[in-house]
Amino acid sequence: MDITNIRVKRIENDSKLKAWVSVTFDDVFVVHNIKIIQGQDDMFIAMPNRLTKDGVLKDIAHPISTEFRQQLQDKVISAYQQVE
Repeated sequence: MDITNIRVKRIENDSKLKAWVSVTFDDVFVVHNIKIIQGQDDMFIAMPNRLTKDGVLKDIAHPISTEFRQQLQDKVISAYQQVE
């Protein structure tokens, strides 16, 4: 599966949320509302989620493997750093 497009919408404020991202896969499937968050040491991505009746956030879509999660995060953070 190839990541064919990454669209970044930067958030210009002092919060830990740095951007909203949409990622397109193989030019046929898109995932919206991926967040870039500034952690204590580095930035990381948070997948789109929803609040359950129990008050727990559950991912709506997410990578299955650690390797793909890292690949996706690396590409999304790189795209964020290229946007002015």
